[in-house]
Amino acid sequence: MMKKTLVIQPGKMTLGEIRNIWSETPHLALPESAVAAMEASSAIVQKIIAKGDPAYGINTGFGKLAQQRIPDEDLEQLQKNLILSHSVGVGEALSAAIVRLIMVLKVGSLARGYSGIRPNVVQTLLDMVNADVIPFIPAKGSVGASGDLAPLSHMTLTLIGEGQAYYQGELMSSEQAMQKAGITPIVLAAKEGLALINGTQVSTALALHGLFRAERLFKNAVLAGALSVDAAKGSDLPFDERVHLIRGQPGQIYAAKLYRDLLAGSAIRESHVENDNKVQDPYSLRCQPQVMGAIYDLLQQASTTLLIEANAVTDNPLVFEGEAGEPDQVISGGNFHAEPVAFAADILALAISEIGALSERRVALLIDASISGLPPFLVPSAGLNSGFMIAHVTAAALASENKTYAHPASVDSLPTSANQEDHVSMATFAGRRLEDMAQNTSQIVAIELLCAAQGVDFHAPIKTSAALTRVHELIRESVPFYDEDRYLALDINALNELVVSNRLVDVVGDVFA
Repeated sequence: MMKKTLVIQPGKMTLGEIRNIWSETPHLALPESAVAAMEASSAIVQKIIAKGDPAYGINTGFGKLAQQRIPDEDLEQLQKNLILSHSVGVGEALSAAIVRLIMVLKVGSLARGYSGIRPNVVQTLLDMVNADVIPFIPAKGSVGASGDLAPLSHMTLTLIGEGQAYYQGELMSSEQAMQKAGITPIVLAAKEGLALINGTQVSTALALHGLFRAERLFKNAVLAGALSVDAAKGSDLPFDERVHLIRGQPGQIYAAKLYRDLLAGSAIRESHVENDNKVQDPYSLRCQPQVMGAIYDLLQQASTTLLIEANAVTDNPLVFEGEAGEPDQVISGGNFHAEPVAFAADILALAISEIGALSERRVALLIDASISGLPPFLVPSAGLNSGFMIAHVTAAALASENKTYAHPASVDSLPTSANQEDHVSMATFAGRRLEDMAQNTSQIVAIELLCAAQGVDFHAPIKTSAALTRVHELIRESVPFYDEDRYLALDINALNELVVSNRLVDVVGDVFA
């Protein structure tokens, strides 16, 4: 089946398009206007070389070696040496989805025409994406300033036929991968290596991956929390619109509506509304709009920053065409410093951690018969059976681990490059740790969904709302009612798959629209 072609508009990609590239792997193309912009920028670099004036990264060394003038005949070798010497990443490979996103963000940035790179270099990078040639990029080795040098160098290795790459999922030499894909490796010209490895694309792709995971976690946690309200015979009065409008926090107002919509028509709620002897529910039920709403606001804030960065030109130096008779300029700046990305990743870490923290508290509530009114540990014959006792311990362990991960990475800095690069963002780790946090939180939410579904079953034949009944039914398609102790890890894994795949969200229709 032919893939639909998505034309990348440099500087104008939408978050929806980026999310699509992350999850669906469409065929990608560039507009003709991008080719013209790159040709003009590349021509300026050639003029500088012909003139002979020193310009950083074009005919000089790099970093602390910027004072070293490089002869014209060595400029191609200079760029290759740059890539080889900077390919120092360690650790496991970044996932194909993240690497694909890195490559596309780099294409979009270079194609804006401020980097002095030839169009065929950028097109070759895009051809690699379309042919499923995925460079082997080790996860560790960038401090998020002076660009994501090491990981982007590993990306560029494949572009020049060096290093390793995956071709259609199989790891091999880059030379083999490019040959199988029918793509000719590039010989880098002046400045091109530096343009390819200088920039925030790795940090940004990692943070975007964390954002997309967090968006799914938010929705699944709202589903779990709403189901837990009915499982514990909680009140829906705290979700009354008037309560939230007079505070005015937009995320809180939005979240409260989600809970109202999900619980609307619940027969379980109707069954105890007249004789509810609880004055107030615990905070983990009652304050969900306040907490999840604040989380939603953080996700919106992070998405704004990351969308800007995804469309940005962040390499160095930058090439500007002169206007109205003014000379062309090559300007050394600092757009490669990923502080905005680090801050965005840090607030995503807070959001992901708090989603899990609140979910863990509801698990604790549901298994505690003195609070929930349900059988101890949510099993009919407690004592002989331990039920969800230790599932809660797992949730607590994961929530605690996330608290350590949530410490801001952006407050750290270690000078590099003989103190030339004396303040760095640590944005790459800030983004990278979000996947571990998201995995932890998805497991916590999976455990809550198991517990909440179990609690709702104890109220049968009285049913929850129509929307939550569909959620409950899908849970029960994956795991049966827990009537006696069994190998519970399999159930958790099955529910985690539902969370990660977003299938539970799909069954509630347009609630989250």
